[in-house]
Amino acid sequence: MITDTEIKINGFQALTKSLGSVAAERFIALIQREPFDYTKWQRTLWEDQSIEEISRTAMKIYKNIAESGKGESFSPPPHTT
Repeated sequence: MITDTEIKINGFQALTKSLGSVAAERFIALIQREPFDYTKWQRTLWEDQSIEEISRTAMKIYKNIAESGKGESFSPPPHTT
């Protein structure tokens, strides 16, 4: 199982890779400074995508993680059709 420290490190690395170091720091400051309703944000995050599109994207990400060897302790839920 991944530790809290590893999650923090991996999360910051992902933010830095995506946004650059300055914007990643800014993002963290914004999240800490402003009230943030995660549930409300989550409901609107993928509202322009179908369940099928979200599922395909998630499976691609899982496949990439599994192939990279970084997802050894992660098991996806059983696939049902």
